[in-house]
Amino acid sequence: MFEVNVKSILSAGNGMNLFRGCSHGCIYCDARSTCYQIHPDRPFEDIEIKKNAPQLLELALRRKRERCMIGTGGMSDPYIPLEKELGLTRRCLELIDEYGFGLAIQTKSDLILRDLDLLKSIHRKTKCVVQITLTTHDEALCRKLEPHVCTTKRRAEVLDILREEGIPTVCWMTPILPFINDTEENIHGILDYCIHAKTYGILTFGIGVTLRDGDRQYFYRKLDEHFPGMKQKYIQTYGNAYEIPSPSQASLMRLVRKACAQHGIENNTNRIFAYMNRFEDKLAGEQLSLFDFT
Repeated sequence: MFEVNVKSILSAGNGMNLFRGCSHGCIYCDARSTCYQIHPDRPFEDIEIKKNAPQLLELALRRKRERCMIGTGGMSDPYIPLEKELGLTRRCLELIDEYGFGLAIQTKSDLILRDLDLLKSIHRKTKCVVQITLTTHDEALCRKLEPHVCTTKRRAEVLDILREEGIPTVCWMTPILPFINDTEENIHGILDYCIHAKTYGILTFGIGVTLRDGDRQYFYRKLDEHFPGMKQKYIQTYGNAYEIPSPSQASLMRLVRKACAQHGIENNTNRIFAYMNRFEDKLAGEQLSLFDFT
């Protein structure tokens, strides 16, 4: 790891990434793509720590004319193992809570439960939405695809805990890898977890994966390691395409949409993102009620 001081932390859309790089080792990670790398001489696992992020975040929150949802986890998981010692994510959540902003946070790690007190505090005042990625129901296969992070079963347990604590959740059921986990059995398994956890929504972006320079090379190396002959099948089927849809995409998407409709789970991408971006001021209603004598 190495530390840097950055000039800003919040994007125009109020998103932030506290780290660059990751140690989860997911074989399909788009963040490995060369178009994102500002340190091409360093390996992806050599993680950049934005050590002045809390100070910059506090300044940004103070300057906001209106409170809003703050997003994190889109490009780098806020709960990489280093966070256990660094506490960088926790400090930023403390600031979000202190200044009364909402939170939409995405992770694959059960380390998020360490900060359950802050998630609950934020949600009590505004809104906190936790997004968990679930791609692979089979635990042994999950260990190959996402080797250095808790497995899908444990992430499903996290979803259940969040449900019990009243924290809304969204599942990212993506990516699904053609010829590897694009099966009805796998999709049914993930859907069962989401149904049990009463997730607000499931994001899919179709059934498939995206591959581009940097990401593709790493993915193919891992295919050779874990699935001999699969790289050749990908090349023969897709060439150098960026979008890699599953041959079973249509039938699997029908399965997802049917299950979501039956169980009241949102599956429309635009509506899910609108929900996660919509700020709610729950305390305003309580404050107004103090003066409501009718």
